[in-house]
Order: sequence, then C-alpha cells, then structure tokens
Amino acid sequence: MATNQELLNIRDLRIAFRTDDRVNPVLRGVDFSIPAGEIVGLVGESGSGKSVTGLSLCGLLPEKITNISGSVEFTPENHPIQLVGLPEKEFRPLRGSKISMIFQEPMSSLNPVLTCGYQVDEMIRLHLRYNKKQAKANTLELFAQVGLPNPERIYNSYPHQISGGQIQRVMIAMAISCHPKLLIADEPTTALDVTIQKKILELLVDIRDKFGISILFISHDLGVIKDITSRVNVMYRGVIVESGETKSVLDNPEHLYTRGLIACKPPLYYRPRRLPVVSDFVDIVANGDYFDFKPTKKDGVEENETSEKTSGRHPILSVQNLVVKYPVAKNFWGSPTSWLRAVDGISFTLHKGETLGIVGESGCGKSTLGRTLVHLEKPDTGTALLDGKDLFRQRESEWRRNARNIQIIFQDPYSSLNPKMKIGQAIMEPMMVHGLYQNKALRKEKMLSLLDQVGLLPEHADRYPHEFSGGQRQRICIARALGLDPRILICDESVAALDVSVQSQVLNLLKDLQTQLGLSLIFITHDMSVVNFIADRVAVMYKGKIVETGLTEDIIHHPKEAYTRDLITAIPKWA
Repeated sequence: MATNQELLNIRDLRIAFRTDDRVNPVLRGVDFSIPAGEIVGLVGESGSGKSVTGLSLCGLLPEKITNISGSVEFTPENHPIQLVGLPEKEFRPLRGSKISMIFQEPMSSLNPVLTCGYQVDEMIRLHLRYNKKQAKANTLELFAQVGLPNPERIYNSYPHQISGGQIQRVMIAMAISCHPKLLIADEPTTALDVTIQKKILELLVDIRDKFGISILFISHDLGVIKDITSRVNVMYRGVIVESGETKSVLDNPEHLYTRGLIACKPPLYYRPRRLPVVSDFVDIVANGDYFDFKPTKKDGVEENETSEKTSGRHPILSVQNLVVKYPVAKNFWGSPTSWLRAVDGISFTLHKGETLGIVGESGCGKSTLGRTLVHLEKPDTGTALLDGKDLFRQRESEWRRNARNIQIIFQDPYSSLNPKMKIGQAIMEPMMVHGLYQNKALRKEKMLSLLDQVGLLPEHADRYPHEFSGGQRQRICIARALGLDPRILICDESVAALDVSVQSQVLNLLKDLQTQLGLSLIFITHDMSVVNFIADRVAVMYKGKIVETGLTEDIIHHPKEAYTRDLITAIPKWA
C-alpha cells in the first residue's frame, strides 16, 4: 500500500524542555519520513526521545516550557501543513481526525469517571458527526475488532473495572475510530499478552491496507518491530543513529549501538546466567549534540542455565483454593445476580529464594491474584499462608505491621506515583512509614543506592514523575518497592514498559537481589522470553484457573496444553 508520496517529512527536529534553572535537550536534529500507507518503526532505549517525537506530531507538548525548531510537514491532502509552530486552534481539528495517537500508558489516558464506551463514542460523535445510536454501534464493532471479550460489558465498564490489557485495546479502538491519515502508536502492545498482541498487529496491518493509514510504530520490542514495519529508525538520546529497511537493519545492523540493542533481547529457548546490556558491546561518550560510539570486548553468550529444582526448599507462601469474584449484574435492589470469577480456585506454593512465573492472556486474573495477595482485593474463599499465618485472616492493624514482607510493583507506574511528590521522597516515604533506618540521612543514602541499582542518576531524586519517560517511571517504582527489603516481591508486568537494555539490567538486578537476600518473586508477565530467564517454575493461567504448571524449561520446550502452545507460537520471531 506504500506510495512514493510522503505523508510526513521531518527535518532537523529539535526539542528541549525549559525548567527554572536549566534547558534539557531531548531531540537533537531528527530526520525521517513516513510514506503514505506505510508502517515505519521508531526504536530505542527508554528516554531516547521516542515518545516526545510522537507527542510533538500531535501538538501535545506543553507550549510554555518547550523549545521546538525544525520542520514537520504533514500532507494529508494535496497541500502540506507545517506542524511546527501551528497554533492550537488550527491543530485541534487535525488531532483525532487526521492524526491520532495510541498512548504508552492507557490507564492514565482514560477519564476514570466516564465509561469506556462513552469515551469512544465522544470521539466518534465529535469528528464523524454520528448520532448516539450510530456511535454506540460503531464503538461495539471496534471493541470486537480489537479483541475485547464481551464488548457490551466493556462498553458499560469504567477503566478501573477492566484489566490493563483491555484498557489498551479500548485506547486502540478510540485511536482508529475516525480513520486518521496518520496513526502514532506509542508502545501499543506493551500491556498485551502475545496472543492478543498478534491480533492487534494484524489489525493494524488490516487498517493500513483497508484505509491507507500511515503508522509511526514506536516500540522497544524488536520482534514486534520486525513483524509489522517496513522501515525502522534507531534512536539514541534524541539522535537517529541508523535507519533503513527493517529486515536489513535488524538482520545486518551496521551501527554499534543497534548491534548492542539487538544482543540484549532475552532468548526463548536457552537460558543465560545473565542478560547482556548495551554497555557490554559499546562505549558511548557525549560529544556536543552528538555521541561517539566505540566497541567494547564481549566474551560471547554466557553458558546456559537450567531451571532449579525446588523440592528441597522451604515453602514461604502457600495459596489454596483462592477465589476472587466480581458482580457483573445486579437486580433492582442492588443485589448481585451474576458474578465474574476473576480468580477461580487456584492453588500454588512459592519457595524461599524461588521465582514463580505467572503467564496468561490479558484478563485471565494474573493481576487480580497479585493485588489480592497484598490486600488490594478481597478474596471470597481460600487461604494464603505466609510462614503458617493466613494473610486473609489477619486484622488490618496486624497486616499493616507485616506489609513490608510482601510488596508489589504495579503494571502502570504513572498512576502509582504521587504527581506532586519528588521521586526521591516517594522512594523514602515507605521507609519512614515502616520505621526503617534511624534518620533522614540514612534513608536518603539508601534511596540514592536504589536509584543507582535501577539505572537512574542521583539528580533524578529532585524531579517529579512527569519529568521521566514511562520506562524510567517503572524503574522508580521498582526502587520504591525494594526500599522495604521485602521477603516476597510481586512483579506485575514490571519490565513490560522497559527497553531491552534496561529490562536486562532490571532482570539481572532482581536475580542479584535473590542471591543476596533470599528474595522470593512472583513474576506476572506476558513475555515468555522474560519468564524463561527469570522464573524457576511457571504457572499458566486461563480464565482464572491454572491450566499448566511446571519447571520453566519443561513448559517452554514441552508444553502439554494447547493454550500454552498457542502462547509460545504467538511470540514474534525476530532473530
């Protein structure tokens, strides 16, 4: 469907953000174009400027603190429109109808007090001038197209009543509802399991073919980039370091940074002791607005490691017959008449120093399980014994005293951070609440150590959450959870928003912490490659039930259930 006509032409785009005492350059002279009807990829590490590029094309950067220069020509019809410097009153009619965006963090992109259906209807009625009945019919059709189960229920649900993956699909439906000329997809499949991800990618290709929509596909997942894009641009700290046809760039990368990025991808069918990071392959030194890249010595892939047996370990957590259900229909008097069993009678054991991977489709109950174990959801029946004491039978005061023993890293980092609190204070606050460390100086020392462990700088402590990229915010949440030295850490898609290099750093860090502290992990994810590296055992969930469990290598190499085989088959193949 691609033509010779360029829908979008970016030349020497430079963006910097002003604060009280400094100017932070983010884009340092970006050049690339998007032909009509083509899907073009933008890939790079967290903080490289990918999302800022997308936001600038929608005119969504804060005008009062943004310096922007260069040229962005958008040609939806016969006459080009210069987007740089375009007044808001002229940008507003383009946004949604001609240029649309799927945001990286869907939970913070939807209005929490409006139903999902109403919010999509609003977009359709505004730009397409449909009446209420037509808009609802169109919305329900879109919900079915993006793979949402029971579209009528999702239509009437509020964002907090559905899973993170389902919220992302609602956002995708909203973005494509008006058939824009340019769709900016900023990590659109990050929160989705591989089977739904495959359907979404196929849907985006179908939309491109059917309506001739051009797509800027922003992602850190190299497999997804290779599956869906025809051209790719590799970005590092606001500079495009390599671009070209996707297959050529990923199969035979010329730039050292691209080679390092590709090497960081966790393998599926073997298990190294540690994952490589970009710094293992290339030294990067700032040189004005640009960077010098020099090769470093890497002694090849570390030897394969097998899943560990757990029969001799001490069980630290035992969950039996856990049921969590929600009312989905009520009678006239408000009493529930039907229920959704989000967690349907599951049982498992977690051993000291072990990592248990929980995998399954979006909406299967993975996150509900994690939230229930930290008292954020109420179980209907079942037990969860931590050192012989039932977590669900403790008084609230007793649970609060013991809460530091089991911590959770949430799926959406932005909504779990206080936007008015600097991140250094956000990391130290739980330490203060639980009376850890003797004074503020010791807590600050611990906080700075945690920032360093998760790949952030000391000066980041004095910044607010909105000043960070999505991946950086996730690292902040990981640091905050580790600050209490928990015995059990529940990671709910905690590396999903991270680029492959930082993901490798965090996964290596979690393994190191296990060795040092005897930490036990419940690792909730949809990425089977991550599970292969981090988990000793795997439990596969489907519709609230555990359908298969066993050692990681057995599950990946010899899955018994058809559903597990489908999960593995749906993983994008990029190497």
